[in-house]
Amino acid sequence: MVLLFGVIFIASCHSSKNISYKSSEYREIENLTKKSTKSKNTNTHSVIKEAYKFLGTPYKYGGTTKSGMDCSGLVINAFQSIGLNMPRVSRDQANQGKSIRLRDVREGDLVFFKTSGSTINHVGIVEKVQNGEVFFIHSSTSKGVIVSSMNETYWNKRFVKATRVL
Repeated sequence: MVLLFGVIFIASCHSSKNISYKSSEYREIENLTKKSTKSKNTNTHSVIKEAYKFLGTPYKYGGTTKSGMDCSGLVINAFQSIGLNMPRVSRDQANQGKSIRLRDVREGDLVFFKTSGSTINHVGIVEKVQNGEVFFIHSSTSKGVIVSSMNETYWNKRFVKATRVL
């Protein structure tokens, strides 16, 4: 499978680098996802597809719309697409579903981080796992909605837990 995760950009929620999809790449990603998820859970596919619609959306604290959104707002929108209401803040979203090990995550699972302070304050949706590398879609303060990798030191050091809601 061809790796579509194109461009590596500088910065994310205080990160030194991240992997980001351009909005123009959405159609190509969507087509690949349709092919690779035919046998997978329809709800998982719907959640990820909805999250993709927000790629490139700017960050806005408390935002939940295409004009601007934060990380928990992205999760709310993505899960709302399957009729599942999620709590408003990431630390409360971390209490939803079943806790799982990072090595067991799959598409649609949630990953949680402490980027500052002592409580969970950031969330992402696992977009895919390829060769053991976990990619997640989230809203970063500097780049808006993007896809990043758990292999990035910034995210790896700040990872707290993963949950499976679907």
